[in-house]
Amino acid sequence: MIKGIGLTKIFDSKTALDCINFEIADGCIYGLIGSNGSGKSTLLRLIAGVYAPDGGAITIDSQPIFNNAKLKAQTAFLGDTPYFLPQTNLKEMAAFYKSIYASFDESVYRRLVEMFPIGETVKISTMSKGMQRQAALILAISTSPRYLLLDEAFDGLDVVMRKVLKGILIEGMESRQMTTVIASHNIRELEDLCDHISLIHDGEMLFNDSTERLKGKLHKVQLACAQPPHPTVFDELEVLKSEQTGLLTQMVVRGDKSHILEVCGRLNPLFVECIEPTLEEMFIYELEVNGYDAGTLAQ
Repeated sequence: MIKGIGLTKIFDSKTALDCINFEIADGCIYGLIGSNGSGKSTLLRLIAGVYAPDGGAITIDSQPIFNNAKLKAQTAFLGDTPYFLPQTNLKEMAAFYKSIYASFDESVYRRLVEMFPIGETVKISTMSKGMQRQAALILAISTSPRYLLLDEAFDGLDVVMRKVLKGILIEGMESRQMTTVIASHNIRELEDLCDHISLIHDGEMLFNDSTERLKGKLHKVQLACAQPPHPTVFDELEVLKSEQTGLLTQMVVRGDKSHILEVCGRLNPLFVECIEPTLEEMFIYELEVNGYDAGTLAQ
């Protein structure tokens, strides 16, 4: 298990992560979402042991990660800008990885080379961004990691390759309990892939829960009454956002669906509907509540 307790990271005068707490269970696919500069990449680098924490602790199976060669040998980290040795091709990089990772699996490598349409002997520096990303994924997954850390995993991949990657991650989780942590702006890609999702904003973790439980916490409510209801009738609900247009009240509410419908039912509405927002909508609502301008979100 990966565990952070009071985890803090500071660069010069900027606090990138501010005393966050979280747990990542073994054998899951864990998604990190957040605004630009929120701290997602910093957290990945702390899990990978690239950075040492400035406060609190981050551990794997109760062991500190930084300067822990045993844990790093079980971890593959793919940053948002993959690095390759100069003037090398995929075959040469595979030999390099094989010399470092005792767990490098040649049969997995061969299988991935067949799945991803890139040449082994083509210089990686001449490849497109998407193909370089594929090369980096092949190398990382071929190390048979216990922990696979991916920053913007789907960046530069076409629709077919995204589907292939999802299949590989699910297979690794099911066949050998591989834990994958993915930081991404592409929320829709994570919604049907991740078991667990956390939202980071301005160095703080706003929510951290299983995907299924998260989907049941927020609701979009549309309510039509003969007379517009007074706002105080909803005081017992946790209303994040509300808009009144004529007789139609539209709200975003956090809480239990049955309780929300019960409160709305007391108004004898002409019409009431309570539906779950998408993960992307949840992301935007939570950021707006915390003062972030959703209009500046990357699309």
